[in-house]
Amino acid sequence: MTFHRPVMLAQVLENLVIKKEGIYVDCTLGGGGHAQKIVEKIYPEGLLIGLDQDIEALEFARKKLKDYQDRVIIVKSNFADLEKVLSSLGVSKVSGVFFDLGVSSYQIETQSRGFSFLNDNLLDMRMDLSKQLNAHYVVNHYSENELWEIFSNYGEERFSRSIARLIVRERGKKPIETTKQLAELITNFYARSRKGRWRIHPATKIFQALRIEVNNELGVLKEALVQAIKLLEIKGRIGVISYHSLEDRVVKNTFREWATGEVIRQYGYGLRKLDKKPLYPAEEEIRKNRRARSARMRFAEKVYLEEGSENERNDLFRGR
Repeated sequence: MTFHRPVMLAQVLENLVIKKEGIYVDCTLGGGGHAQKIVEKIYPEGLLIGLDQDIEALEFARKKLKDYQDRVIIVKSNFADLEKVLSSLGVSKVSGVFFDLGVSSYQIETQSRGFSFLNDNLLDMRMDLSKQLNAHYVVNHYSENELWEIFSNYGEERFSRSIARLIVRERGKKPIETTKQLAELITNFYARSRKGRWRIHPATKIFQALRIEVNNELGVLKEALVQAIKLLEIKGRIGVISYHSLEDRVVKNTFREWATGEVIRQYGYGLRKLDKKPLYPAEEEIRKNRRARSARMRFAEKVYLEEGSENERNDLFRGR
């Protein structure tokens, strides 16, 4: 079982872990790559809570973190239930919350999961195998309009309408069962339509859109970010690594929203960005770890905001 090398690890530790006795939450525990280094930095004073909805990932992480088990709590949960999980543990405030979004190398490489178009797998794409909705159902039962909206909104695919129409026509002849079937259908469409080379695999955006739909990724991300902000102690930090523009847009807009006067007046606190722009991996890391090439990371700090003008509050958010 192989999980991806943790992305932007040095930047995560530098920006997130600022309190050795703090409580930190890794909302996307995965194989425990980031978590291991976080707990090493805070051990034995601090506490790490790790969440993941993938049972196989949790088993791997437990073994990886066994030397620190007295200061680590691992919970099977979607990060949309962050507040509920921490409440059940008797935790009301935390020092830092971390998200590494996207699919792990293990999930991509596991044939039964159906995340990748590079292998011939059954269409699935569920992060949580206990859930009912999977990619096979979406591809074979959603209407043409529903598919078009998913491909357009979640994949930003320029040929969304045509591909949706093609899928509906082809599934009428026989069900689309595997990743290979779907990928070949899209690749052949591109070959006929564009008659040229493409920068990324033609199926990339469609597979991304299906994964987001199956797992409601953008919806649960927004919920989890808001919960995380509320759970942070003052001066606590939140960090998010995203891998495509849709995720990053949710993070950026949520951070901005929590620096507005309306939210500040309602809650009495807000966020301050630690950097004006996202952080990116160094070229050397990208050479060693291809998964890092599309990564970008945003950090913010929870602060009390004094009464002041809207411009002053916005300046604080921008990190000026």
